[in-house]
Amino acid sequence: MPHPGQQVQRGERERQRIAQEAARLVRESGIHDLDHARRKAALRLGIHDESRWPRQAQVEAALREQQRLFDVGSQPEALHLRRESALQAMRFLHAFKPRLTGAVLAGTADANSPVVLHLHCDDADAVQRFLHEQQIPAEARTRGVRIDAHASPQRVPAWEFAADGIAFELVVLPEDALRNPPLSAEDGKPLPRAGLAQVQSLMRTEQP
Repeated sequence: MPHPGQQVQRGERERQRIAQEAARLVRESGIHDLDHARRKAALRLGIHDESRWPRQAQVEAALREQQRLFDVGSQPEALHLRRESALQAMRFLHAFKPRLTGAVLAGTADANSPVVLHLHCDDADAVQRFLHEQQIPAEARTRGVRIDAHASPQRVPAWEFAADGIAFELVVLPEDALRNPPLSAEDGKPLPRAGLAQVQSLMRTEQP
């Protein structure tokens, strides 16, 4: 029977393997959802016990390390370009109180990453009307978000479009989500988000 210490070591090795494979999938396969990459990596490696899976923070750390080693010539530029585009879009969509989230905020975005913005409006059709008035061709989608820790995830409207070669995802949330942002499916904590001023401040601290 394996010693408990050996089981712990084995579990940590498997978490590291999954994290490294998930990071590779993000970099090489264009997957930008870390949870999806983690699940796909675990399936590829035949590790089905979720207690042996890494947390998303560990996948993100592995992704940062791989980008530092292999993508130093391209990733920082791709990230900067997407943050600049995010600022422009947030100014354009200011009436909907946009918040930046996802890989562009986290700093792990690459050339495959979309700019993900949360918009806030109790009239779910207002964003659609605005995009139509501005002659922006966007495709309707839905996204699952958890707003209430005690309720099941709910589907909310989302819109996808591209501008100057950069993909955008606009997720439409109720006004109340400004004070009560969506929660992480992993740990139940509020998703990291940033307003316009915060993104501007973040860009000032970027490495030249």
